[in-house]
Amino acid sequence: MRVLPGLLLAAVLFNPALAAPPAPKDPVASPEVQKDFEAYILKFRGAVKANDAKAVADLTKMPFMSHTDMYDAAAFQNKVYRKEFTSKTRACIERSKPLYDRSPDKTESYSIFCGEEIFMFTKTPTGFLFTGIGAND
Repeated sequence: MRVLPGLLLAAVLFNPALAAPPAPKDPVASPEVQKDFEAYILKFRGAVKANDAKAVADLTKMPFMSHTDMYDAAAFQNKVYRKEFTSKTRACIERSKPLYDRSPDKTESYSIFCGEEIFMFTKTPTGFLFTGIGAND
């Protein structure tokens, strides 16, 4: 009877698949979510490429929280856009591959990493919107 626990322990020690559960897979967006985001990001990138602060604001969830302040569309255009959307950042947004994520509460989002910042886009009931800028730490 004492042999069985020893055999089980040996099997676990020598077979890592039995010792630990597999690592969770990265979430994958459904084809519908991918299609919705692709249509959205084409518009967003077009507005960024044109350096059109109003068009970017129209594709942004308002009020917009930046660092510690809340901004309406006009303030977003005059303060946030002018400060955050430099020519270097705009070029990065245009060329970088967005990364998909699904949070535990099932919120779906994409992020674009540009230098020290992360530009976040979240699926809302009305479609995708630009929802935030975070630190890329």
